[in-house]
Amino acid sequence: MDIPPQQSILTKTFSCRSLFVQVETMSSSYLPANTDSIAQALEAKDPSEAISILYCVLNNPSSSSEALRIKEQAITNLSDLLRQENRAEDLCSLLTLLRPFFSLIPKAKTAKIVRGIIDSVAKIPGTSDLQITLCKEMVQWTRDEKRTFLRQRVEARLAALLMESKEYSEALTLLTGLVKEVRRLDDKLLLVDIDLLESKLHFSLRNLPKAKAALTAARTAANAIYVPPAQQGAIDLQSGILHAEEKDYKTAYSYFFEAFESFNALEDPKAVFSLKYMLLCKIMVNQADDVAGIISSKAGLQYVGPELDAMKAVADAHSKRSLKLFETALRDYKAQLEEDPIVHRHLSSLYDTLLEQNLCRLIEPFSRVEIAHIAELIELPIDHVERKLSQLILDKKFAGTLDQGAGCLIIFDDRKTDAIYPATLETISNIGKVVDSLYVRSAKIMA
Repeated sequence: MDIPPQQSILTKTFSCRSLFVQVETMSSSYLPANTDSIAQALEAKDPSEAISILYCVLNNPSSSSEALRIKEQAITNLSDLLRQENRAEDLCSLLTLLRPFFSLIPKAKTAKIVRGIIDSVAKIPGTSDLQITLCKEMVQWTRDEKRTFLRQRVEARLAALLMESKEYSEALTLLTGLVKEVRRLDDKLLLVDIDLLESKLHFSLRNLPKAKAALTAARTAANAIYVPPAQQGAIDLQSGILHAEEKDYKTAYSYFFEAFESFNALEDPKAVFSLKYMLLCKIMVNQADDVAGIISSKAGLQYVGPELDAMKAVADAHSKRSLKLFETALRDYKAQLEEDPIVHRHLSSLYDTLLEQNLCRLIEPFSRVEIAHIAELIELPIDHVERKLSQLILDKKFAGTLDQGAGCLIIFDDRKTDAIYPATLETISNIGKVVDSLYVRSAKIMA
């Protein structure tokens, strides 16, 4: 007797996983697709037993509306259990095994189930490569089945995964074709996602003009429709990042604050990063004293942890203008500061500014000083100090020269500009204007 396609689901699953011992004693290879079977799975003490019961429900060949509804619930429960057990490979196999079932339900429900299972895989740590493989398989399947709506969303997810894996060229190629297709269909909600993703991708490639253009396109599309709070928060977060890159920290702070409010209301983990970037903006505009107040506020206390402790350490170092404390903070909170590309980029600039200010303050009393003595005062390696001093001289931050033979820095007195020269130039300029005016008048009289 031929086994129906859905019945083969459980047969294959049992053969490769040996889900539970009692299978051989069962009179049939499936359970009734009803609420009792779901309840039986929920009451199971062992997760493996619950998983096996749910597979039995999916194996039921019935295609009635009630059976399909129960199977959808079973799929949701099964994906949750597999995620809790960190069985990412089984989740991927489940998507493949469910393909015959997808032909029996509406395309919208198929899209919801597929995206839900992909989200479940994403919640399991260390599955980036598996997610990329899974998305590529699903893109190929959706092309074969001509499921355009689902394919576009899976391709957008794939582009985001490729960007996280730093496969920028492949992600950009995928997004370029996807943007054209979605704009032609005028699917604004998806277009907002894709434009925002494109902005992040161009920012990662250090192409700021294109990143701003893509963000503007995302905002334009978002203004025409209702955008969920999480998506609006993501747009505000990206806006803040781009303004911070342009050194417009006050505007960036306001965008980060809007993003923080959106994520905080949703209890989204991104809220702590928005708050972290808010503190960064305060430090960059020399308002480091405000950092402690923000952290101790009602909203800030919810997110106390390594991320905020790192910014507090940087703020303390900046307030005291201490390079030693600054370097200690960078060393102690390496994961929170140096491994965050946005924070690292701005803190590098802040470190250079602090170093310049400290060096200029130290050399101010001297006309000639040993480089080793400056390095000892500032507690940094001699070669590092020497390199920075030469840069300051070339940038004309002060007048001087390095005597490398003697290992000394010679500082020149500031040349006082004689006030007579600019005054003379101004007088000559004014005389020129008078002569031009007289010439115009004489020309009119002669005419």
